[in-house]
This record gives sequence, structure tokens and C-alpha cells, in this order.
Amino acid sequence: MAHVTLLEDGLDDKAKELVVQLKKGRRGNLLGIYKALLHNGDLAQSWFDHLNAVRWGTKLSGRLREILIIRVGWRLGSAYIIKQHIPKLAVPEGLSEEDCAALLKDEIDARFSDAERAAISAADELTLQVKLKETTAATVKQHYGERGLVEIAVLVSTYNMHARFVGGLDIELEKD
Repeated sequence: MAHVTLLEDGLDDKAKELVVQLKKGRRGNLLGIYKALLHNGDLAQSWFDHLNAVRWGTKLSGRLREILIIRVGWRLGSAYIIKQHIPKLAVPEGLSEEDCAALLKDEIDARFSDAERAAISAADELTLQVKLKETTAATVKQHYGERGLVEIAVLVSTYNMHARFVGGLDIELEKD
């Protein structure tokens, strides 16, 4: 059970407008994370805007985004992220259920390309050590350039924040 009341009713007009926007941007649902964030409408709005920029405002492929999100979710033990992304969001982006299962293991499977393996290593390092090794950064830049390295670091860092927020407040993903 969440450590805070998950809000949806009794909101001011600004928050009600935000709820409409949140539902529109999330397939008609108001996820628990946003119900918690509605305790502060500015935070809820900035979170929504930031996640949209991270997911849709980069040059990273949908496949790579899902690989990294799932890897972060697994590394942090975030059932919320894993349930949200496997298979519902990952499969439409080109990951098989076997690919997803391979991301939930320490060893980086050879099924992933060299570029994907470099990004997975970066996700592991940023999540577990909070710092990239120079060799990892250099390898990621070889495959994705400096912009790609920045976008990967922001995506991974964002989903670290996401996992820690939902985990810290014990927010569960709604059942479909």
C-alpha cells in the first residue's frame, strides 16, 4: 500500500486540467505515480514533461529506450517498471519476450548488438556505481556520438529516479 494518498478527486482546477493531460498522454489512465505526484501539481507537471522529453524527444530508438528502461528496472528491483514495460511497451518496440528475459540477468547476452551491449554496460554502471568508466563512455560515444551518450545518461538517470520514487513510496502499478 502506498505511503501517501493517491489523489484523483478533490483537486483544484489547475490539477484537474493536468489530470486530463496526464490521461491523454498515458492511454487514458492516471497511473499511481501521477496520483502520488498530484500532491504537488508543479512536480506532477514537470515529471510528465520530463518523461515525455526523455522518451520521445531523443534520437534513441524505441528498442534501445526499452532495453535501458528494463535494465534499470531490473537492476533496482523495480517491479513497477518491469510490469509496466514487459511485454506491453517493449514488444511493440521490437523486443521479444526472450530479449526481455535476457535483460534480467547479470551477463549481457550476445543477442544484443555491440552498440546495445555498450549502452547496457553504461546503464549498469550509472545505476550501480553512479559513474561511467572512461572506456564505457568512449565505447558508447563510438556507437552513438556525444549526443547519444548524453541522451543515454539522461534516460538511465531518469529511470533511476523513477524507480526510487515509486519504490520509496511503495506505489504499485495498476492492474489493467
